[in-house]
Amino acid sequence: MKIDDYELLLKLNEVGTIRGTAKLILISQPAVTQRLKFIEAHFGEMIFIRTSKRLMPTPSGEIILEHAKQVVERERELKNKLSETGKDIQGTLSIACSSLISQRFLPAILGEFTAAYPKVAIDLVTGISEDIKRDHKKYHVCIIRGEKLKETTSIRLFDDPLYMFDTEPFPDNKIKERPLISFKSDDSMHELVDNWLYHHQDQIKPLKTMTVDQIETCKQFMKQGIGMAVLPKSVSSSLMDTYPHIPLELDGEVVARYTWLSYQEGIRKLPQVDKFIAALTNTTFLT
Repeated sequence: MKIDDYELLLKLNEVGTIRGTAKLILISQPAVTQRLKFIEAHFGEMIFIRTSKRLMPTPSGEIILEHAKQVVERERELKNKLSETGKDIQGTLSIACSSLISQRFLPAILGEFTAAYPKVAIDLVTGISEDIKRDHKKYHVCIIRGEKLKETTSIRLFDDPLYMFDTEPFPDNKIKERPLISFKSDDSMHELVDNWLYHHQDQIKPLKTMTVDQIETCKQFMKQGIGMAVLPKSVSSSLMDTYPHIPLELDGEVVARYTWLSYQEGIRKLPQVDKFIAALTNTTFLT
């Protein structure tokens, strides 16, 4: 049995389907099925039964999954200890990063980092900040938006001011009535926008709200005149010379999304983690 086999079992249990797991780990569905058959043959036990909705662990499967979890964890601890003692900066660096940051800033940061430390293996997960927060203990470093993670060391990397954009001007003495386009994000983003709209009912009245999955889709809908959109500066600075926009402010203060770097106490003992945190804190994100 290889570590990859144990990791596959844990991923199958987490995702719940062979198809979904195959898509996530980028191998074919038949290959996943064959590996599962091999693992079950190794243990001489059926690990999962298939229901109409998901894979369910058998009683023997639950024992094997707990064993798999311990094996993977011990392997991770061993690699961390070896990383601490090695002269070269090496080992695995596990990062969970907000989708926006991973699209806008992370490629350049990781490009420089991997060039400087080529022996470091990057294990990257991207997604919505709420999902990252729920599983934050799985990663060395989390880069999230909104509220900071409790019970972690958190560094505020930068503030990302919000702006409302439209293809039509924002009148001074008239309520603006237009559809509002929003993108899939965590609750803290929607709360910021809703709170601002509540305090500006005499200026802005959304006729309806349509939600799209990606921030880029939201931008394109706005550019086609479909409605207004609230966008952070980090992804909208190129629009400011072309499209009417207003900054979101409350009581004279800028409404902004906070971006946090969060990690568990003691994790900086790992050289590869310490170097990456240093690289992030020395990065200029917005000018």
